[in-house]
Amino acid sequence: MDPAVILLSLAAVLAGSLVKSISGVGLPLIAIPVISMLVDIETAVAVTALPNLALNLALVYRERAHAAESRDLGVLGITNVVGAVLGTVALVSFPEEPLVAGLILVVVVYALRYFTNPAFHLERARARRLAPGVGLVAGVMQGAVGISGPVVASWIHSYRLSRGAQVYSVTTLFAISGGTQFPLLVANGSMSGLWWLSVASCVPALATIPFGARMREAFSSDGFDRFVVIVVLVSALALGVRTFA
Repeated sequence: MDPAVILLSLAAVLAGSLVKSISGVGLPLIAIPVISMLVDIETAVAVTALPNLALNLALVYRERAHAAESRDLGVLGITNVVGAVLGTVALVSFPEEPLVAGLILVVVVYALRYFTNPAFHLERARARRLAPGVGLVAGVMQGAVGISGPVVASWIHSYRLSRGAQVYSVTTLFAISGGTQFPLLVANGSMSGLWWLSVASCVPALATIPFGARMREAFSSDGFDRFVVIVVLVSALALGVRTFA
C-alpha cells in the first residue's frame, strides 16, 4: 500500500478519534472523507471499521454509569441492525449520492433548528414514535457509506441528555451498527489486504480516550451542545464535497 495512504489513514483516524472521544461522534465522519481522497470509499470504510468499533466499545464501557439516563436505545438498536444489513448490500448495488444528499439535508435542517431555538428538544412520546424509523435510516447510512453519525448524533442530541449519557447513547448505537457491519465486510472480502492497517489504526484511536474525556469536561453545557452540532454539520458538508465535487 502507498505510504501516503498509510500516513493519511493513521492521521485521519487519530483526528477523528479525538473528536469522537470528546463528543461521541467523529471518527468515520472525519476519517472516511479524508481517506477517500486517495482511495475509493469502500477501502476507506473498511480501514476505519475496526478502530471505530473498538473505540465505540471502549467509550460505552467507560460511560456505562450513564446507561440509566439513555432513551429508546432498544428500538433504535434493533432497527439499526436491520438498516445496516440493507445498507451494506446497497454499498455495492446502489449509488451513494441520493443517500448523502438526504443526510446533508437532515443535518442542515436540524442545525438551523438548533441555532434558531437552542432550547428545542423532542418530547418523550414523539421521540418514541419516530425512533424506529430513525434507527432504520441510521443503519442504512452506516452500511452504505460507513457514516451514520449525523443521523444518530442529531437525534440523540435532540433528547438533551447529559454529556456522559449522550456519549453513552450514540456510541452504543454505533457499536451495534458497527458490530453488524464489520462481519459483513469480512464476509464479502472488503477487509482483504487491509487487516494490518485497520488493526494498527486501533492504537491511535484508543489512545485518545483520556484526552477526549478531559476536554469534554472542560466545555460548558451549552458549549458542548454547540460543539456536537458543529462537528456533525461540518462533517456532513465535508462528505457532500467529497461526494459531489
